[in-house]
Amino acid sequence: MAGSDDQPLATDDRGNTLVSFLREDEGTPPGDAPTPAALVALWHDGRVLMVFGQFRQRWELPGGCIEQGESPRQAATRELLEESGQTPDEPLRFTGYAKFVLAPDQRAEYLAVFTGNCTVVRGFRANEETTAMHWWDLGELLPGQVQPLDACLAALTR
Repeated sequence: MAGSDDQPLATDDRGNTLVSFLREDEGTPPGDAPTPAALVALWHDGRVLMVFGQFRQRWELPGGCIEQGESPRQAATRELLEESGQTPDEPLRFTGYAKFVLAPDQRAEYLAVFTGNCTVVRGFRANEETTAMHWWDLGELLPGQVQPLDACLAALTR
């Protein structure tokens, strides 16, 4: 387990905190909080895919809510395609469960985190969720804000 409740891994400007990253079995999600969403760190030539989210107005990993009847893996694959138009070379690999404490009510929840590689980059079309995409090397400056929670998770999947 990376991180603990005493030493958060990352905090954003809204007070949301990434408190730990559990490298557990995909089929056994932690039981102390819900897992309502999934994220994807998709890599191409040493760079991770970031999308500019319309709602939060910042660069973040593709991902979103797990729909009724959908597995976290299915949600991750669907959200990646919807938000970026990209597909991994092989099925996504499960990386772990990221535990967050979300402001303002200090509600705990997990996100299932997946990773993969992409050798063929497809064209991007802006949509209602994302307005741009960028392959980010984790160190370069991007125009606008990068979600620090997602940047930390991307580094953990490398």
